[in-house]
Amino acid sequence: MAKYTILTPAGASFTTAGGGYDYEMEALEGLDAEIVECPATEAGFIAAAPTADAVYAKGMKFSAAMIGALTKCRHIALGTVGVDYVDVAAATAKGIPVTNCPDTFIEEVADHAMMLLLATHRRCIEQDRMVREGRWSEGRPQLLPIPRLMGQTLGFIGFGRVARATARRAKAFGLHLKAYDPYVEELTLSALGVEPASLSELLSTSDFVSMHLPDTPESRGFLKEKHFRQMKKNAIFITTGRGPTVNEAALIKALEEKWIAGAGLDVFEIEPTRQDNPLHKMPHIILSPHNASASARFDPARKRRVGQELALTLQGKWPMSCVNPTVLEKSSLRRWQPYSMERGPNS
Repeated sequence: MAKYTILTPAGASFTTAGGGYDYEMEALEGLDAEIVECPATEAGFIAAAPTADAVYAKGMKFSAAMIGALTKCRHIALGTVGVDYVDVAAATAKGIPVTNCPDTFIEEVADHAMMLLLATHRRCIEQDRMVREGRWSEGRPQLLPIPRLMGQTLGFIGFGRVARATARRAKAFGLHLKAYDPYVEELTLSALGVEPASLSELLSTSDFVSMHLPDTPESRGFLKEKHFRQMKKNAIFITTGRGPTVNEAALIKALEEKWIAGAGLDVFEIEPTRQDNPLHKMPHIILSPHNASASARFDPARKRRVGQELALTLQGKWPMSCVNPTVLEKSSLRRWQPYSMERGPNS
């Protein structure tokens, strides 16, 4: 029996079937650790929870009851950016650090956000259908009222890693950039050529609004009807963040009543979307199935990152990307990272 047990629900996360745990085990080699699967049910996990020195959270929601059943767990590791499927508050109350993968597939999501922006702006899907359906003569008239991209304004709601990577791409197209994020220093924005703005200013002046908030209790349902009413008639709404941060009924109403011109959506309030979702029938929006992070690098990179984080905590060290860092100082884990000389706790 191995010294350390890493408990995980049986089965793969996302759409990648099987594959084992070779990537995760690379960093764990030599630590006498094993990844042990339990049934992918709340009851099955709770029954096995007392054996866990760490948890590899995937494939299901992790409730407060599941976390409460952990008796010696020193770490809950996620192979995703979002942590909304784990009760982080319950883990924090129990003193367990929770880690995610905040930087392994940022470039892919930024590519996807930019793709949605360009494709919706130039009506890419509609133009494609015109050619396929023999409506060639309709293509040019549809685009003639649309302004050139250069000189238009792209506004970011939330300015984390994906938004910053998207900003770098958008700048090359000649877009003027604005951002609303009360948690980011203005110098971070200005260094990337991004103008700080209030939420109302951003909404009323942006030709494109790109949503990047994480799914937290504070951000859930953040963008409401009153916000869509503030947007320009020609505005295109883009989101590659988390579906629950947007009131989808308000978005649908804004599109149906033409408060805004279109949308490019990778995430939705309920996933998968229902086939009777009105968004499916709207020709002026582009949808993708919450796959902005997907690429050939996706699975190996995130799985290796999970293994690296688990290896650190099993060796008694702080992890790299803790989403509830207040637990670290009170834990038995020791800090190995150098202290930043920049101002602020997140520098």
